[in-house]
This record gives sequence, C-alpha cells and structure tokens, in this order.
Amino acid sequence: MRSIFNVAAVLLGLTSTLVTASPVARSSFPNDGFPNPSADQLKGIEQKALGTLPNGNPPNNISADGLINLRLIALNELFEVAYFNDLLNNVTNNVMGYEFKNKKNRDFVIKSLTAVLAQEELHAVNANNALKHFNTDQIQPCKYTFPVSDFQSAIRLAGTFTSLVLGTLQEVIEIFAAKGDAPLTTGVASVVGQEGEQEGWYRLIQGKVPSELPFLTTSTREFAFNALLQTVIVPGSCPNLKAINLTTFGGPLKLLTNVEAKTEPIRFSFEKPSYGYDKFKLAYINQQNVPIVEDIKVKSTDGSTVTIEANFPYDANEMNGLTIAALVKSAGPFKNAQAVADATAFGPALIIIN
Repeated sequence: MRSIFNVAAVLLGLTSTLVTASPVARSSFPNDGFPNPSADQLKGIEQKALGTLPNGNPPNNISADGLINLRLIALNELFEVAYFNDLLNNVTNNVMGYEFKNKKNRDFVIKSLTAVLAQEELHAVNANNALKHFNTDQIQPCKYTFPVSDFQSAIRLAGTFTSLVLGTLQEVIEIFAAKGDAPLTTGVASVVGQEGEQEGWYRLIQGKVPSELPFLTTSTREFAFNALLQTVIVPGSCPNLKAINLTTFGGPLKLLTNVEAKTEPIRFSFEKPSYGYDKFKLAYINQQNVPIVEDIKVKSTDGSTVTIEANFPYDANEMNGLTIAALVKSAGPFKNAQAVADATAFGPALIIIN
C-alpha cells in the first residue's frame, strides 16, 4: 500500500509527514443540530449538501424486513457523518498527517468533504425520518474508533467502506422490492449513484481507475452490520443496537496478507471458538459471481488465535475490486452472498484489488 499512498501525495500535493496514533473513541458530529436539526439548521445542511431532503410522502406501510433495512442504513450513515466530520476537521485544522503543500488542492478537498459530510447527514436524517414516519424508534448514535492516522489511510478506509455500502444497498433494494416496499427503492437507488460518485473520487486519490468493476461486488446486510461492529463501533456504546435484528458473527476474520493481483495462498486469523472448526471453509464473494469456496490449512495456534491459509484464486476469476472473505461452517456450494452470510462463523475480511 505504500506505493498507493505515494501516488496520492503526488496527486494532491500532500506533505510527507505521517503520524501513528491509537484510535480514539469519538461520537462527534457537526455543530449544526445533527442528528436532530431544526428547520433552519436543516436548510443550512441542505445548502452545504447542494440539494435537499426528498419531500415526497413515504408509503403508509412497511414490512418488518424493510424496517431492518432502514435501521441498518441509519446506523451506517450516523457512523459516516462522524467519520467525515472528523476527517474534514483534521484537514481544515492542518492536523499532522493531514496537511497539504498545495493550497488549491487543500481548498478543493475541504470543499468536497464539506459536501460529502452534509450529504451523509441528509442520508441519516432521511432514514431516521422514515423510521419515525413508520412509528418506530429512530437509531441513536454510537461511539466510534477510526483506525486511521493520516489523510491517505483515511481515504483508503473511506473507499473500503463505501465499496461495502455499494454492495449492501444492492441487497437492500432487492429486499424492499421482494417484501412489497417497492416505493422505497427509488430513493435508495439514488443514494447508490451518489455513493458511487464518492467512491470514484476516493479511488482517484489513491491513483486507481475511478470505476472499480463492470458489475460491483454484492454484499449482504449481515456483512455490513458486522463490519461496523468489528471495525468502528465501540462495543456497548449504541443505545438501541438491539433494534437491528441481524445476526452477529463469531468475531473478526483478520486478513494478514497484503493481497496482490495474482493467485496465491493468503493468511487470515480468528479467535479460536469453543466448538470445533475442522470443517470450516473459506468463501469469497466477488462481483456478481457465484461465491467461491476454498479449503483452509491451519498454520498455527497461538493461545486463542488461530492462523489459517487458503488459496486466493485471482487468475481464474479476475478477482478485482472488492472481495468479501468469510470463514464458513460448511463447504457449500453457496448460490449467492446471502447463503454465505447464513453460514458465516467469522468475518468479513475485505480485500480490494486495483
């Protein structure tokens, strides 16, 4: 990843200063009334976002699965507001690791992040307003840790979770349509386009081709939910997390290998479960293709940490873009990403190539 960071520095005129810092728990939001802005505050957010909240009337009814969709969207958008608020503040205040040599580039990044932040605020408000409309509790903010220490790593993480969001919203739209909530699909589809525009910018900053794949990798609500829990949400800090009725996996699947665009064995680790894991397999979800299942080899057990190795079959499958890896309890075969999620013991691990 060092070469990607260097490309970003050239593109944006970043200083070479990097800083290593331990993640700090945060739940900071913009000083504009979010997540419950007044009418005047909302107008100010809309001006920064370059557009408004939808003003059409939501449908009168929604399915139980549709409510889960809205709750997960709200949970994710609240995190994104905190994340981009923190990133914008770091760039604006020239925090070490977030400085720019070129003022014009810095001003453009601040302008862009200001719009992104306000747009994410509107996404969150819209999801929680919909929950309120359907007479159910709105999702409350959590506290977060952001495992980044400079602009380059912050953009890389933003690109990673945006790729996962783009995959998850595919399933959200499908569930809305299948459960009779079709009127809600249009708004989500509009957000897919907006998130895709963001993702192209994050990729360009990293020196990558802006458009990641011809058909973006699909995901599931469970993978997005667990990625948030394992990566950025402080355990026990969410007031009403239990309202989101999604499965919590056994724990993280940590990627140990710097994966390249080639077929090779790669390593992961996970916390040894109380039950046997000798029949576990590794499943890969990439693009719109049928999930791939690979055998695993246990390489070591150090205390409670198990290290495994599995083949990454890049060449035979052109596995560019986002790949979701999961340690599953059966050999499959799995017909789709949801079948993998249903069988997942540990995960997800997120791999991005190109």
